[in-house]
Amino acid sequence: MVDVREAAKALAGARRVVVFTGAGISAESGVPTFRDALTGLWERYDAQALATPQAFEDDPDLVWGWYEWRRSLIRRVHPNPGHEAVAAIEAHAPHALVVTQNVDDLHERAGSRAPIHLHGSLFTPRCAACSRPAEPGPGDEPEEGRRLAPPRCGCGGAIRPGVVWFGEALPEEALEEAVQAATDCDVLLTVGTSGVVYPAAEIPKVASMFGGTVIQVNPQPTPLDAVATINLHGSAAVVLPELVSAAWPERAAAGS
Repeated sequence: MVDVREAAKALAGARRVVVFTGAGISAESGVPTFRDALTGLWERYDAQALATPQAFEDDPDLVWGWYEWRRSLIRRVHPNPGHEAVAAIEAHAPHALVVTQNVDDLHERAGSRAPIHLHGSLFTPRCAACSRPAEPGPGDEPEEGRRLAPPRCGCGGAIRPGVVWFGEALPEEALEEAVQAATDCDVLLTVGTSGVVYPAAEIPKVASMFGGTVIQVNPQPTPLDAVATINLHGSAAVVLPELVSAAWPERAAAGS
């Protein structure tokens, strides 16, 4: 509890806050991580092997079907109290920005304003040929393991998932904005990330390098333990609401 009070004091006194989230916070809502083995009819595939430009070129129906299945799964789950606490931090802190490695929309559904998606989003598909944005599908639930032909763009190109695949660079504008925010912040709160996926894993290190207080929330030790000023070991759904209540007790009591 001492560490929570110390973290809450730093958070409440900060003018600029970055909340940096990874797969762990969404896993608490039931979204499988890439480290989880695929189940059911997908279990004969390797998730990392499906998440490459070459895989889409070789078998676009297989890759599109898998990503549409993933998108339908995310539509069926809900933001957890950790996501809601992140939105509360945005509401309370004078200048707060959410930077996420997740490709779901759970932060948005919890009330976060325009989080930066470093690894893209399942809800922003685009043309593989001309990069023109496309609308997400109607939300049908494709059968697990089913191939599904991707839609076509007006230029004739196949629509691809709007995520960053292995071997692709992160979106330059999103990365620059995230790094600048980490450079300028008073507090960076890193939640549910393993700290091993680069270049995103550098962002907490940038905050520390420029004098920011790094607070880590994670059930398990990570390489970021050595970077963090304060380590809060526990789940995001439990620790983050406690942190928000301790940082802004009057507003929490008022229900704001």
